[in-house]
Amino acid sequence: MALNARLDHRNPLVFDTHELGRRPGALQRLTRTVDAPKDLGIKGVIGVPEGAPVELGLRLESVMEGVLVTGTARAAAEGECVRCLEPLEQELEAEFQEMFSYPDADDRGRVIAEPGDDAEDDEDRLYLEDGLFDLEPVLRDAVVLALPMQPVCREDCPGLCAECGARLADDPDHHHDAVDIRWAALQGLAGTMKDGEKDEMSGAEAEAGVDEKQEK
Repeated sequence: MALNARLDHRNPLVFDTHELGRRPGALQRLTRTVDAPKDLGIKGVIGVPEGAPVELGLRLESVMEGVLVTGTARAAAEGECVRCLEPLEQELEAEFQEMFSYPDADDRGRVIAEPGDDAEDDEDRLYLEDGLFDLEPVLRDAVVLALPMQPVCREDCPGLCAECGARLADDPDHHHDAVDIRWAALQGLAGTMKDGEKDEMSGAEAEAGVDEKQEK
């Protein structure tokens, strides 16, 4: 998180740690229900609808270098079964733990004059800003990890018929008569031969009729 970011304390996913203080070992437990932000989940697969309630249970612990946040998020995710393409709903429970560092402390909790000297380290680290932290990026990562990449409406979902697209769960006896392509070719040949025989018979009958007329 950029150190020059400005967090809005009115954002329901922004939390205040001032009551916790900077005394190592201090604990604070919080519960909060928030509206799900946009695109919370795996886009195009499954996710928590925007505005749906997300129940948060957090444990904040003050440590030398910052505040350790441990928590659980619960919500109802919606998506589409990858086998039968029917809509589905799944209860989601995502657990997470993240360290939010003090801007003026290093990994050992020692005060440093100019935070952010190590750009690579700063890129992976989340910081407190005036005692506030934004839970949204942590929540997003946790939700994505907790959701299935290939959701199904039920574990034994039979999916769709490969030939006609019918939902097999609605008709367990659904099937199509299989025709061996080798026999199909022979049947086609037999049909051609029968047509040829008919043509020959018709020609023979026509010649016989002409002969009979000539004899008369």
